[in-house]
Amino acid sequence: MNNKPFVIAEMSGNHNGSLDTALEIVEAAARSGVTAMKLQTYTADTMTLNIRNGEFMISDPDSIWAGCSLYELYQKAQTPWDWHKKIYQRCYELGMICFSTPFDFSAVDFLEKLGNPIYKIASFENNDIPLLEYVARKRKPVIMSTGLSTLGSLTLAVDTLRKNGCTDLTLLKCTSSYPSTSENSNLLTMQDMRERFGCKVGLSDHTLGMGAAIASIALGGSVIEKHFTLSRAEGGVDSAFSIEPEEMAQLVVEVNNASLALGNVFYGVNEQEQSSLVYKRSLYFVKEMQAGEIIFEGSIRSIRPGYGIEPKYYKKLIGKKLKKTVYYGCPVSLDCFDDILE
Repeated sequence: MNNKPFVIAEMSGNHNGSLDTALEIVEAAARSGVTAMKLQTYTADTMTLNIRNGEFMISDPDSIWAGCSLYELYQKAQTPWDWHKKIYQRCYELGMICFSTPFDFSAVDFLEKLGNPIYKIASFENNDIPLLEYVARKRKPVIMSTGLSTLGSLTLAVDTLRKNGCTDLTLLKCTSSYPSTSENSNLLTMQDMRERFGCKVGLSDHTLGMGAAIASIALGGSVIEKHFTLSRAEGGVDSAFSIEPEEMAQLVVEVNNASLALGNVFYGVNEQEQSSLVYKRSLYFVKEMQAGEIIFEGSIRSIRPGYGIEPKYYKKLIGKKLKKTVYYGCPVSLDCFDDILE
């Protein structure tokens, strides 16, 4: 990753079961300027059981998936494994990185054969210690979302990854509600995670705007993940909290600007400011005076522009004797006086 934010477009199930749509999403993401496209690699059978009652139903009335069984949701949202190679190839042709989130061992094995360069761990899987061990042993960079985690469970997850070979870890602050709100984002956690775990941090952003993503850069974030769709109006399992191509393009511009704006710790006048120095305050004579006269408070003022000496000398000049004649609007300079100011 370079100094620019690593912006990830998450396809998820927004292809709506069409490979052509999936490839259009890839192309739209590339035009938007994102760094990477991310998939999710699972089947309904690797995610859950085909049971359509009880706890296998999504019963939360506020959920965008209310009334579905888990199996039905994952069956609808999955990205067929035989699409992956075509999607990866198209991403590479367009200059984007492509990687995926595996949800079980078989998905990791499949992705390894594709040469998957990065592994993403989803919030709901960050407590699957055997999966974390298996992923870490592939010795690839790991990006892990931290939603639904206590500090204790997150510490266990991080320790597991590191003990099993992960040396390049990024933690994403994540609020696992769909959509989430700015009020529930708690982005200050990112700074604590970076210091506590000594790793890169970022944001998996489920809010509807881009304010949280931009703010995350100011807090030291280097990775931003956003769900991406061609059009929310076309529907899809994740479309309600996904952003469209024009929004993604704007997001990329703004987070890059935010990153550039952070700069370095700097006190002084930079090159672009040099021409503005002449408009700083300085001391000017505001009456004509003859050589030998004594400066009093009405003789000089602090005004713009900045061709006179600095206003910090004002009090030291009161009572000084002029050695030459000065005119109204003349900048005050040291050679106007016999004794040099200290």
